[in-house]
Amino acid sequence: MASAANVSIATVSRVLRTPDAVREGTRDRVQAAIRSLGYVPSGNARALAGKRTGVVGLLLPGFDVVPDERPDLVTDGGVRVVDDRRHVTQPFSSNLYFDEVLRGAEVEAWQRGLALMVAAGRGSSRDVIVNDVAGRVDGLAVLAQTVPDDLLEHVARRIPVVVLADDRRSHGFDSVSVDNTAGMRTLASHVIGRLGIRSLAYVAGPIDSPDDMERSTGFRSALADHGVPASSVRVVHGDFGRARARELAASLLSGDVPRAVVCSNDQSALGVLDAAVALGLRVPEDVVVTGFDGIDAGRFSSPRLTTVHQPMGELGRAAVRAIVDRLDHREGPPRAVRLPVEVLLRESCPPAL
Repeated sequence: MASAANVSIATVSRVLRTPDAVREGTRDRVQAAIRSLGYVPSGNARALAGKRTGVVGLLLPGFDVVPDERPDLVTDGGVRVVDDRRHVTQPFSSNLYFDEVLRGAEVEAWQRGLALMVAAGRGSSRDVIVNDVAGRVDGLAVLAQTVPDDLLEHVARRIPVVVLADDRRSHGFDSVSVDNTAGMRTLASHVIGRLGIRSLAYVAGPIDSPDDMERSTGFRSALADHGVPASSVRVVHGDFGRARARELAASLLSGDVPRAVVCSNDQSALGVLDAAVALGLRVPEDVVVTGFDGIDAGRFSSPRLTTVHQPMGELGRAAVRAIVDRLDHREGPPRAVRLPVEVLLRESCPPAL
């Protein structure tokens, strides 16, 4: 590797660990050699004799936005008293989906006698994290859009890669996902067809999220099924987080209030519920609210959240199974697992109004 790039071993190490500390020209030359050779750094000399590590990796996004510090209000001895009121809006609350995926992956790995390495990505660039983890594990599961395709393709030359929440067979990766489109289409059809609601708003997620793209497709299909013009629906894009959805809903629910707000995930729906309460609106009497995911928080909200439940834990388990299957059968075309979903009608959007 070092000789291919005409640099020292120490320079290669710096490029892998702290790329910003290396001059751009040198860094580009080393990274080109890495891509050309298909090199993945090994933290445990896995390549020796072709043995496995007994470890699988899981890369999830978002953890690096969690704040490290909170403002002190009072300090007395070894105890801090903290004003924590404003931290209800921090992005950490958006990670409940990932908690369930992680729990499922842990269970499956444990039952198979494997260890699970979870990458949080705190304080490092994405390529450094991926390369570091890939060099320590037998296979890697990663959420769609978390890592650029070219970086995943590079890693997949050495170890199995499974993509969560998107069908990536066309890109050469095994994948595990859920039936987002059918789930959202069924739920939206209940709102429009069964409840007869035509005044709608839609809180979408990030525009580059495969999950959101499929759910938005399902929502538009339901509109078409029931003759509701898509142009009549106000659409806003959030970030799948509760705080941002609360901000968007404060404007969305002011003035001409839509009769229903359909959300692309549960955290966004909980943010809409927060805004509705703050504005004195009753749910579902004044506005119906729905989500998608089925996180526990939706079971304990007031009112309880109607949602499309996806098997988040099973996503994690299926990802580990896919890695193990690919380790045992390295040849063959990419495989995709599509898990079913279920619509859970609760008080925020009941079976009938």
